Amino acid sequence: MSDWQAWLIVAGVLAAAEVMTLTFVLAMLAGGAAAAALLGALGADVILQALGFAVVSLIGLTTIVPAARRHRHLPPLLRTGSAALIGRRGFAVTQIDRHSGQVRLGGDVWSARPYDESLVIEPGAEIDVYAIDGATAVVHPVQRIDPPRNGAQP
Repeated sequence: MSDWQAWLIVAGVLAAAEVMTLTFVLAMLAGGAAAAALLGALGADVILQALGFAVVSLIGLTTIVPAARRHRHLPPLLRTGSAALIGRRGFAVTQIDRHSGQVRLGGDVWSARPYDESLVIEPGAEIDVYAIDGATAVVHPVQRIDPPRNGAQP
């Protein structure tokens, strides 16, 4: 068996192990082994093959692995379901107090309660959704600041 075939087998074993672990580390080592196999197939000696393995693996481990790990811990770009309602504005359909209430969010009517349980939100008031608790929207009225009238200073 020639050197390049041995490197190719090592690359395949490392790639298969990566599928089982999903750490990205073994994938970088498999890439290094594939580079060494390519160098061996081109006729490079064993020292150059090992150097190619080390360089390609080190570059992958220092650049690609940290970037991939950061990317895995990012929040999803697209929020779906009830999570998509957080931060949206809506309107109170009925009076909202700590016991009951309904809001219109988009085209749907949701049961609601105020974020501050001492608040009572009147029908028609504009609200912000702070959270979704089961099937209940936790809301807070939008605070509007009216502009000064007749040139009066605030």
